[in-house]
Amino acid sequence: MANTKWKTQREAFIEALSYLEGRKKGHITSIKNPWPKFNEATTNGLEWHSTTVIGARPATGKTLIKDLLVTGAFQLNPLSNFRVLEFQFEMMGKTSAIREFSKHIGQNYKYLCSADGILSDEHFKACKEYAKEKLKFPIDIIEDPCNMIEFREIIEDYMFEHSTLLSDTKRVYKNTIITLDHSLLLKKGPGEKDKFETLYVLGETLTALKRKYPIAFIILSQLNRDIDSPKRNEDGEYGNYILESDIFGADALLQHADTLIGLNRPGKQKLQYYGPDRFIIDRDPFILAMHFLKCRNGETGITFFRTAFEKMMITPIDTPPKQEKRLRI
Repeated sequence: MANTKWKTQREAFIEALSYLEGRKKGHITSIKNPWPKFNEATTNGLEWHSTTVIGARPATGKTLIKDLLVTGAFQLNPLSNFRVLEFQFEMMGKTSAIREFSKHIGQNYKYLCSADGILSDEHFKACKEYAKEKLKFPIDIIEDPCNMIEFREIIEDYMFEHSTLLSDTKRVYKNTIITLDHSLLLKKGPGEKDKFETLYVLGETLTALKRKYPIAFIILSQLNRDIDSPKRNEDGEYGNYILESDIFGADALLQHADTLIGLNRPGKQKLQYYGPDRFIIDRDPFILAMHFLKCRNGETGITFFRTAFEKMMITPIDTPPKQEKRLRI
């Protein structure tokens, strides 16, 4: 009987060299996104067979980051052939679409819903034109919450549905970005006693699926409550920063994540100086700090953005200056 439990080192090196050659010739590429510093921290974008976990407080911008990653994927990678499957448990597909209209025409959500003035015919036409273009992109949505068994079955069925059979033993699967918004809304499955156990199963499932299929997972998560303790929200403290341990279920997800990102808006916590580096924030609630906590194939660090939630936009900014250290006499 032929061995199926292991591969030789020779096979691993052949696969590695084939991958390097494919990237060298441009046949294999990462999915670039709208933010150069994000691309720099990763392998020039999201790699296939990878998992990116993004954690943040509510209303920090993680869903918007995810939406912009997906939209940017199609806009910035026109030659790449891929699909998107979104598990949208927190927000209905209709709501997400209106948020995209908001970004496109530069008007807020309330205005689009005629709750802040009546939506003009001109802007409604612009929304229709945007929808017509966006419908060219192969994006599918799952809105009904599911447990981990169902989550895996849906992905297995989706990958099979969009695969091509080359021979009796060879099937080629479509590159697919899969998003989950967010991990806490997965239902407990049989034998899972709490959410932490569900997250352990999620981590193991993500790793199994990304090894089997050309998937780039984007998983959204909440933070632990300790992040809001008074000590951590004093000016210039190390605790201002988002840490690996702040991600809810970090022990379950960290080892399975290729990239782990923590988002923070220090101005919302009324911070003037952010972290031990004492970045000057001046309590500006629209500055977003993106902490790259784990980058399996890149560098960790912090990069900064300016948010404009009313227009559903996040724009890179220069790193804020640091407070000058005063010498004691």
